[in-house]
Amino acid sequence: MEVLGLLSDGFLIAFEPLNLGLVIFGAAVGLFIGAMPGLGSVNGVAILLPMTFLVPPTSAVIFLGAIYYGAMYGGAISSIMLGIPGASTAVATTFDGRPMALKGEADKALVAAALASFVGGTISIILFTAFAPPLAEVALAFGPPEEFALMILAFATFVGLGGDDIPKTMFSIFIGLVLSAVGFDIVSGEPRLIFFDLTGFSHGINFLVLAIGIYGIGEMLWTVETSRGSVAMSSATVSVKRTMAALKELMGTWKTMLMGSFLGYFVGILPAAGATPGSLMAYGIAKTVAKDPETFGKGNINGVVAPEAANNAASTGSMLPMLTLGIPGSPTTAILLGGMVIWGLEPGPMLFVEHKEFVWGLIASLYAANLFALLINIAFIPAFIAVLRLPFTILAPIIFVLCVVGGYVPTLDMHDVWLMLIFGVVGYLMRKLDYPLAPAVLAIVLGPLAERSMRQSLIGSHGDMMTFFERPISGTIMVIAIILLVMPLIKVIRQRSKGETA
Repeated sequence: MEVLGLLSDGFLIAFEPLNLGLVIFGAAVGLFIGAMPGLGSVNGVAILLPMTFLVPPTSAVIFLGAIYYGAMYGGAISSIMLGIPGASTAVATTFDGRPMALKGEADKALVAAALASFVGGTISIILFTAFAPPLAEVALAFGPPEEFALMILAFATFVGLGGDDIPKTMFSIFIGLVLSAVGFDIVSGEPRLIFFDLTGFSHGINFLVLAIGIYGIGEMLWTVETSRGSVAMSSATVSVKRTMAALKELMGTWKTMLMGSFLGYFVGILPAAGATPGSLMAYGIAKTVAKDPETFGKGNINGVVAPEAANNAASTGSMLPMLTLGIPGSPTTAILLGGMVIWGLEPGPMLFVEHKEFVWGLIASLYAANLFALLINIAFIPAFIAVLRLPFTILAPIIFVLCVVGGYVPTLDMHDVWLMLIFGVVGYLMRKLDYPLAPAVLAIVLGPLAERSMRQSLIGSHGDMMTFFERPISGTIMVIAIILLVMPLIKVIRQRSKGETA
């Protein structure tokens, strides 16, 4: 009951005219920041941070939190409409969102993304409200072995992403892992895989550069080739009847929404994990447990619902270690943490005691930001649909310019623009040769996280590999991951043995 009383006080703060106005404005700004390739919530919050010094600290964090939420919603827009991930958190949405748009179901994909984001955000805020202190302790129980086991579990789901062609899937994963190792060694500091001694590789390969190249440039090249010069415009329309039909179909995805929400929130509370691994893992698990896994990557609505529920849940989850432990759960919350310190608010357990009005005002504002982001997103769906009706001769140059800008913005280095163009050609060739793109993209995200946690674990155990199996949590996760890896192999062996017998 005490929690409900504190939350009601928080709503009084969140619904003050200034704070409510900042929530609505922040959600709208975040929506368009998230939709712009290469920007995302990190750059949006960083760019607008100086503006917050004009308002009180509580209002400032409420505004930045609303931008964060809006950007999580907005990332799906360019992923679905143009096939260009607005941010790393929306890459998994591209896998099925873009094929749906090409089939004339862009409105259904956008409604699915918006509703799944709302459900994921709502569930995560409820969990945040009710179980903040205990969940913070669970996050602390996760050391390097547990983090590595979680990454292995994510890689185990990748095998399902490639369908029945396991060798091509494994090859795609290994390519992604090699690219994730480019840069400086995390322990010795020695340069490694600096191709042709180009200094641009010293900062590693930016994930967004790879994703935008493969899914933006690669998709455009594929469309030009398959259309033979005459690209048919999408027949996507939006109407009340179609929207109601989409909502009715979404009712059947409630299990996927719940899975994505809880998984995303759990991954989000782990320090330094963030929303990207959560969304990718949710997509992999949704495909692994689906009755029709072969339809994923071709326009399955569950392939949009799972990552969108997960990345919004993770965005709330990543705020938990920031507020309770002073440990940012994602790059965006690291910027929020810096802002809090500047405003004289010291994150940690005492924050909930000494600054109750701030904490509960922020939590209440997340409920409001989640609702307004949903309403704004749905209101703009007709405008987003209009983009698909543009002639391809106009749309292609726009996509190309957005890709170039998205490749340049993260590092402000022309090296990344050239790299993005190369990845676009590679993505086109991989698609032409029927190699799965998803595992390579996912591996380059989780590769650095897996390497860091593995090396920290082995250094701590003096090279003993059993450290991953001796701890209860990591051991359980590792066993589950091994089972997931072995199951498809057993299936292939059985199919081959049946074929030989026949």
